[in-house]
Amino acid sequence: MEDTDVEQVTLALLDAATDKDSEVQEQVRKSMLTLGKQQPDRVLAMCQDYLLKHPKLVVSHRVVILQTIELIVGCRIEEISNPRIKSIISLASDEMTRSKEVIPDWQQAASNILVAVGNKHINDIMEEILSKFQPGLLPHFFVVKTLANLSDSNVYGMVPFLNAILGTMLPMLSMAKQDNMKWVFSSALCHFSDSILEYLANLDKAPDPTVRKDTFSSEIYAAFDILFNNWLQSRESKLRWTVAEAVGSMSHLMASDKLEEQIPKLIPAILSLYKKNNEHYIISKSLCQVLDASVSMSSRVLETQLDSLLFALHQQVKKRVVQVISAMAHHGYLELEGGELLVRFIVQHCALPDTYQRGQKPADPEEVTNEALRSMCDNTLHLLTTTVGRLADVLWPKLLYYLTPPQFSNATMPLCKSLIVLGSKKKSNQEPNFNIDFSVEVNLPSPQTLMVRLLVNAAFPFSSRGHGAPSLSLLQILCINIHPNTEILWEKEIPPLLSILEESTAESLDKKQWDEKLLQLLSKTLSTIDDDKWVCQLAAEATRYLSTYNNALEEKSFLYQCIGVTLKQCFNKEVVKKQLQEMLLTAKHSDAIEREGVAMGVGLCANSHLEGTLAKLEEFGKSDAFKKSPSIFNLLKERNDVEVEKVKSTLILCYGHVALNAPPEKILTRIDQDILRAISKHFNTKVLGIKVETKDLTMKLSLVQSVGLIAKAISECVKKQGYVFSRKQEIINVLLDFIKAEPADSLRTPLRHLVMTTFANLTPLDPALSENESFELLKVCVNTVFSLPPEIQTPEKTKEEETLDPKQRKALYTDTLAALQDLLKSFLARDPTPDGLQNIFKHIESWLSSGQDHERERSVKAISHLLAFYLENLNVKNMVTFHNLGALLGRLSPRCSDPHPAVRTAAVDCIYSLLYIQLRYEGFSLDYKDEGVDSLLLLKEKLDNPDHSVLYKTCSDLTKVMSKRLPQQQLTTLVFMLFEGLVDSQANCCRASSVILNTLLKNRGGGLQELVPEMLEVLHVRLQNITEEQVRVAVGQTVLILASQHLQTVVNTLVNQPLPYDSWTSEMWMALGADPIVANQIMEMVMEKLLIMAPYVDQRDSMMRGGTTKVATNQPLAMTCGLKELLLNGQSQEPALSLFPQLFSCLTVRLGASVGVSAPKDNNNKHTASIHVAGVAADALRILLARAQLDEVMKRLDEDKAWDAMKEANAHVIGVTLLARAMAKHAGPRLPSIVECLCPSLNNIYECQRVTVTAFFSELLNHHVVTELMLIDVLMNNMMERISDPCCTVRMLAVRGLGNIASGSPEKVNKYAKELLAAMSSGMEEKDDPGKLITLEAMSGLSKVLLYLDKKNVHLLVVYIFMKIKPFLESENDEIRCASIHLMGNLSKFGSGEPVFKDQIHNVLVSLLLHLVDPNPEVVKACKFSMRVCAPVVGSEQITTMFQNHLHEDKSLHYGEFINDLTKYLIQDFPGMLNFYHISVIQFFKSSWAEVRAGAAMFIGFLLGNLQEEHFSHLNMGTITKGLVMLLKDPDPVVRVKAAEAMGHFH
Repeated sequence: MEDTDVEQVTLALLDAATDKDSEVQEQVRKSMLTLGKQQPDRVLAMCQDYLLKHPKLVVSHRVVILQTIELIVGCRIEEISNPRIKSIISLASDEMTRSKEVIPDWQQAASNILVAVGNKHINDIMEEILSKFQPGLLPHFFVVKTLANLSDSNVYGMVPFLNAILGTMLPMLSMAKQDNMKWVFSSALCHFSDSILEYLANLDKAPDPTVRKDTFSSEIYAAFDILFNNWLQSRESKLRWTVAEAVGSMSHLMASDKLEEQIPKLIPAILSLYKKNNEHYIISKSLCQVLDASVSMSSRVLETQLDSLLFALHQQVKKRVVQVISAMAHHGYLELEGGELLVRFIVQHCALPDTYQRGQKPADPEEVTNEALRSMCDNTLHLLTTTVGRLADVLWPKLLYYLTPPQFSNATMPLCKSLIVLGSKKKSNQEPNFNIDFSVEVNLPSPQTLMVRLLVNAAFPFSSRGHGAPSLSLLQILCINIHPNTEILWEKEIPPLLSILEESTAESLDKKQWDEKLLQLLSKTLSTIDDDKWVCQLAAEATRYLSTYNNALEEKSFLYQCIGVTLKQCFNKEVVKKQLQEMLLTAKHSDAIEREGVAMGVGLCANSHLEGTLAKLEEFGKSDAFKKSPSIFNLLKERNDVEVEKVKSTLILCYGHVALNAPPEKILTRIDQDILRAISKHFNTKVLGIKVETKDLTMKLSLVQSVGLIAKAISECVKKQGYVFSRKQEIINVLLDFIKAEPADSLRTPLRHLVMTTFANLTPLDPALSENESFELLKVCVNTVFSLPPEIQTPEKTKEEETLDPKQRKALYTDTLAALQDLLKSFLARDPTPDGLQNIFKHIESWLSSGQDHERERSVKAISHLLAFYLENLNVKNMVTFHNLGALLGRLSPRCSDPHPAVRTAAVDCIYSLLYIQLRYEGFSLDYKDEGVDSLLLLKEKLDNPDHSVLYKTCSDLTKVMSKRLPQQQLTTLVFMLFEGLVDSQANCCRASSVILNTLLKNRGGGLQELVPEMLEVLHVRLQNITEEQVRVAVGQTVLILASQHLQTVVNTLVNQPLPYDSWTSEMWMALGADPIVANQIMEMVMEKLLIMAPYVDQRDSMMRGGTTKVATNQPLAMTCGLKELLLNGQSQEPALSLFPQLFSCLTVRLGASVGVSAPKDNNNKHTASIHVAGVAADALRILLARAQLDEVMKRLDEDKAWDAMKEANAHVIGVTLLARAMAKHAGPRLPSIVECLCPSLNNIYECQRVTVTAFFSELLNHHVVTELMLIDVLMNNMMERISDPCCTVRMLAVRGLGNIASGSPEKVNKYAKELLAAMSSGMEEKDDPGKLITLEAMSGLSKVLLYLDKKNVHLLVVYIFMKIKPFLESENDEIRCASIHLMGNLSKFGSGEPVFKDQIHNVLVSLLLHLVDPNPEVVKACKFSMRVCAPVVGSEQITTMFQNHLHEDKSLHYGEFINDLTKYLIQDFPGMLNFYHISVIQFFKSSWAEVRAGAAMFIGFLLGNLQEEHFSHLNMGTITKGLVMLLKDPDPVVRVKAAEAMGHFH
């Protein structure tokens, strides 16, 4: 092999070194390394030259070449000459430092070469590197990095240089300004330190055993000083942790005294890094090294650092303090001065809040939680109270101080318990200091404040760890200390209250009642004390105490009520006025709870002081609170509107509570002139003299509430005194607004029923309401009542109102519904006609089909009452018709099957009344009894039975009664109303509507022909909203009833529905399959139409493009869709079976005519284009097979995915073939009648239909069953005729059919031998064969037929056929390649022993070998088969054995090994043909298949690898080199890999 060839190849590889594919890069490197290992000096020289000649080479390319140099040097260092080593060092050094910028990949690759060379030639390397490491100059980044890496890879070579290097490096450290230089110096110092430590640890192996640690310590310390004091503070985290790592390594080399000196600074500095960095491993490693170094030199300073590693546990300390206080108490220290502070510490910790929410647990079991600490303090306080007798005088009464400040509220429970123990003991022992002198004990709260605090605690008995009962008990103990007069009263009143609490829980306690009891206790207490001065003081202190509850508004609200009760008992009018002013001034008006509290307090006060209270409210209404008011709001600016509105809201509420609480005999006269006037003034503001109603929600709510309270007050008073509102119209409007403002989802006030009762009383008065006013009034009242939630549902408690108890609620509901009923009757009484009835019914109608039981019950009962009232008061004077009977029956009859029993009963009552009203209008007398209508009352009992079948039977009976009484002109209205009932909110009523509808139509549907299209249209719309399966079935029943009465109209209407049918039209079609007679008529109608109507029309695409598209005709498509849906009905089986052969043939031919056909475009319906015309026919056919119970056929077609194929133009033939195959295998007996039905279509003018039938027949010939059924001659004759069909595809299928006889009925092959050979030969020469499909079928057919033909018929044709085949071996068409290779194999048995045939085989051998890696697996199999059967003809035993052993279709082949071995045998057995072979192979370098090109490169590679020197003369190496260099630039990476691999054999 010429040197120039190797150089050319190496150069090509160097060029390809940065191939964009990683595998190619890898193979190029391997091949270069292989060549480099064989001839290191030469390849290294080429690499160097390449770099020198291309100074502008891209970095990535330089990197690959430098990496290759490194690899060759690494494994062949011993064999490389010294001059070459020196030039490589120089090259690498230059590459590494040429750019002053850091370019990591390039410079690292160059550095790696120096490190690799340094393992053997350290002195040469150091000479080069130190020349670039000069004192006073900052070196290149990678010079430092290389030194660091060398110290790692060659410890013994490098350490002797390190002292000098460190000496040079130290001054450089202070010159380093950029982080990357600081980083590389730190990293190098770390590596140097590690190398020195390793050297010192293995001195026995070291070249210079005299080296000691202190050789380096002064340099290392100097470096440490800069790193630690300057660089460790860097902002750059990567630098920080590299410095930390270096400091750790350097600490071992520092002098002991220096390290000792640094430890106090070093350890805290490293610890602080944990917060800044995530690299905890490096920090920990560094810390360990420092600690290790400190311990190994027995550092004394280390101990002082231990504290910074530990931290104190806060809660644990508190726990110990409590234990100490407890011990001190038992030794008498708490009585001494300062003891109170310790008691305070305990109480403070009794008041701790919870650490964890409910259900949470501490993660650390050792943690002292607030709960644990608090519990410990509770127990300590109890112990101090009960076991340390001397403390009693310290704790009583001092502990009382802690009861009132809010910060101790969580300690109330343990405090009360301790005080009860202490007080009880002192009281029973009659100790004088039980009586507290509050004038001496100036720190204690006053008796009034204590009483208020304990009462408010009692009002919220389960708050603050359950402080209610202890507070009441303590109040009883303190009685004479509060006031001497209370003792007897409280002994009687408090214990029953405590009993209530014992039996209650937070959930079960009736809060409103409980508050009442406490307020009564307060009221009785004040009467008993009977000391106005004391009561006045209580009022003042309680008002002052309000602010302590600013964060507990429920409690504050209760305190307002206490103040109200106190003021009610107060005789001093000035005090009352002052405290009212104080309450109104200090209140937090923006909060709803607080507003309510203030109003309740003011209201309670008004019970005794009505005049004064109203006066104060009016005065306050005019005060500064509505202007500037720094005194109240501490704001030195204008009041903003929102706050003013909130203050007004409080006032409006106050007036309501005043009305409610004031004495009945005084209030009525004040309502108009004082209360309503004041409310109106606050609710409406004047802007330029015009009243503007507020939009503030709070004010509206307050107003509604207030008017409710006033209404309540009036309703109480009116019973005793007559009273009439004069402002009727104004009030109606205001009250309507109130009703509208009421929350629709709750009934918490009597406002609705009071308003409606008022309306019922007001409406008869003049002036009468206009029609619009009446409409509005009825609408608002009906909707506000019907929309209420059910009576039993408990609404959530809101801040504004207390929840009503069930009794009040029931009364409220009863009153409200009764009030509405009376209101409606009063309206009907004014106009008792069908129109008058309709005017009310239209408000109730929509509620009848509500989704809520209670809403339907209310509405049906309301109508039932109204109709009964109407019937009772009916007076038919002139001839009017009951024109809305059909509409009313249509709305109400479905309710007779409502799921709610009360609705069913009321609905039957409605029907009963309606039919009797109709009888009256028909002229029957008042006492006339109709047996049918009366039977409805008996049906009511049956309706109690919830069984569906009973309910429907009842509905059916009901319909018969209605049908008899219903006038014809009302029938249509009723039917269309029932259609609406099909989508009722209740499934039961939907079902009832369908039963009533179908019963009616069966009885009276015959006369509705003109309405059929409209009825189907409405049903179609209704179906879209019906979810109930039973109702959908019933709608199908409706369609079927109509079809049995008007078939042609129904079918025409359905056929004309827009395509694709939506699911609802489909359901209607499907329903028609339920009746075999109707279904049979429709099937015959459809088949007849499909036979005579054109399946599609050709439409011009556009004027511009020309060309045509097949577009389906509408009617046949619609009928196919309809037939498909009809067949989906399981009950269509009987007609489907009786017409099976006709339907099968009709649908198969229809399918053929539908493939590749577009749906017609309908301008009104954008969806039509989305219908799959062939898909519809295929689905219909599939469903037909299911109806015929051909399960095996179905299973096979599904497994083969045949249906998808049949629908698509490009796979249709395959699909039909699979269909025929499945029918032949699993439905043989049905074939004769099917073939008979299909034959006429073979002469059809539509090419597509001929294709479908020919494909079907062609596949039948593949199965022996046609011989058994004596169909073979018919089918063969049909195929012969089709050979000359004008359509290419038909001809191809005919050729296929003829070939199929070999597998279907091989015994018949020789009978038709002449015709078969003629057909196949002409097929291979077919000119009009665009895709070579006929050629392919001819070759495949011939392959099959050859197996059964006699030799004598074929012998003379072998070489002729072989010559015809050869051009097809390299065909682009996979199937043709496959068929031609296969056919070649099948011919071999006819050509064995012929020298001509052997030459032919050698001619194509290379082609076959390379197609073993053909991208098409079938071609590969064909190659294996052909080579195996042709093996004996090749003329080499080794090759024959090899082919027969390795080339099996189902076994995988290791192609590389196979070709490697084969080239060895070719060199041995056919050396003279090597020239022919390698020229043949080189031709495949230009093959269109990448796999084949790659195979050719491999073939050449192995040929070169296995060739002895003497044979090289047979090869044209120049051509090979040129070819491989070309392949190394191939677009396909696989080819480039193989070319590079082949180049590796050039040695």
